[in-house]
Amino acid sequence: MSSVPVAVVTGSNKGIGLAIVRALCKEFPGDVYLTSRDVGRGQAAVAQLQQEGLRPLFHQLDIDDLQSIRALRDFLKDKYGGLNVLVNNAGIAFKVNDTTPFEVQAEVTLKTNFFGTRNVCTELLPLVKPYGRVVNVSSMVSSSALRGCSQELQQQFRSDTITEEELVQLMTKFVQDTKKGVHQKEGWPNTAYGVSKIGVTVLSRIQARLLEEQRKGDHILLNACCPGWVRTDMAGPKATKSPEEGAETPVYLALLPSSAAAPHGQFVSDKTVRAW
Repeated sequence: MSSVPVAVVTGSNKGIGLAIVRALCKEFPGDVYLTSRDVGRGQAAVAQLQQEGLRPLFHQLDIDDLQSIRALRDFLKDKYGGLNVLVNNAGIAFKVNDTTPFEVQAEVTLKTNFFGTRNVCTELLPLVKPYGRVVNVSSMVSSSALRGCSQELQQQFRSDTITEEELVQLMTKFVQDTKKGVHQKEGWPNTAYGVSKIGVTVLSRIQARLLEEQRKGDHILLNACCPGWVRTDMAGPKATKSPEEGAETPVYLALLPSSAAAPHGQFVSDKTVRAW
């Protein structure tokens, strides 16, 4: 079993994920895994970084597929005995002018961004070693979507005692409400991506609380972050930040020194803790 530290970045064959891998290859003292659903695209991204003189490794990972997540889990357990850094970057977004029915957008977006990310955490968080770092890439859109929720929903999503089960029920209800055409009447904002990222931010708060309760002596830090508005296939060419600039905050959180006790369970943007 290798004693080399290991970092994994989900959804990292392009965009912000690729930029995070590039930065970690330069700064993280261990093996860095670039992952993607499509093996060909993932290996092409690895080859691109190798041409830059970097040495990423590749592992297939489709966060929509539990078997794929578990295959990565077993590989990490067998080869490294665990995991040091996990960056949950994989996510999807429909374009603004996409004509796909909203209830379909809601189901598909939450399946990946919330439920897929949650499954990765369920399988991989128990592997995170002492002084490990976990970064869940959320979005500032989660904050504006939160403000667009009813007061009752806002209270639930800001609660310091909300459980993972309660959060799952709320995310499931949103999808069901869109299918019934009553989501706005039920107090939801009209953004599937925004609601999915509310889920990621709140999930991060819950997970950090559980780590504090169950593994306090392990000094693991887990946070959600917003990379900013980044020029990617997802956000388009008008966005204000390059992928490298978008990677700065996730990389900062992934490389927090072992002496750091904070941030933990926070929502971080531009390396700054933001109010939730």
